[in-house]
Amino acid sequence: MFYKTNKVCVYGGTGRYGSYHLKRMIEYGTNVICVVSKNKHIHRIEGVPVYQSLSESFEKPDTAIFFVPPQNVLEAFKDAVDNGVVNHVIITEHVPVHDTIKMLKLAKEKGARIVGPNCPGVINPHERVKVGIMPEKYFKAGDVAIISRSGTLMYETAKHLSEGPGVGAALGLGGDPIVGTTVSEAFEIVKNIGYEKVLLIGEIGGEDEVRGVEHAIKIGFSPENIVAFFAGRHAPEGKRMGHAGAIIEGERGKVSFKERRLKELGVKVVKFPWEVRDAWRN
Repeated sequence: MFYKTNKVCVYGGTGRYGSYHLKRMIEYGTNVICVVSKNKHIHRIEGVPVYQSLSESFEKPDTAIFFVPPQNVLEAFKDAVDNGVVNHVIITEHVPVHDTIKMLKLAKEKGARIVGPNCPGVINPHERVKVGIMPEKYFKAGDVAIISRSGTLMYETAKHLSEGPGVGAALGLGGDPIVGTTVSEAFEIVKNIGYEKVLLIGEIGGEDEVRGVEHAIKIGFSPENIVAFFAGRHAPEGKRMGHAGAIIEGERGKVSFKERRLKELGVKVVKFPWEVRDAWRN
């Protein structure tokens, strides 16, 4: 899902939202080979064939992105994974948690990966490939990978990074309490595609960012090459802030705890998005 060679299928690509982003992805350079839709009246869109099931396609994709309604995501995911798709990017919000759990179980059985739900997707400015909804103009090619729980903050920090070291690749993990790719797994992806510098954008709630950085250091990342920024610094305890997973439940979910722990690990923490531009300068 980061390369020109990836073959992408867009689920829900005939709807208003899906068709808009289908066009944007193709214009950016993403290799979209098919669309799966329940619309029986559209057989081609943006020059791409439309099927009711991926089983109808002669050319098989390795990557799928989902714009279908939340109650239909599980069915669409099953169609994709049963037809050999290994990379799944779920943009849809409000996916039932029990459906997400079922998808994670299926993904593990099939050796597949899920990014999302409720995420902006992934982008590689060097290859001009995006499987997502991010505004690509803010992602100038560079050498810093972004791992983010927030979509809009990923866009904002990417814009500032693009005025400095630039963006190598960016993964928007999603803001639900349960997501397919953890921060730890995202660091492994970043390592495998060859980036040493990482901007981590976190939120209140949970300990995923702290566990992720601890894991990153174990697998060879230098703490000096990781910069963190957290949203929700002044969020009141017990109140959900935007994302379903962004809620403080105990000391470890607070930004103050996360920042303190990351600083103990040797990671630089910035307080404002624009500070990321110069964060790697000595």
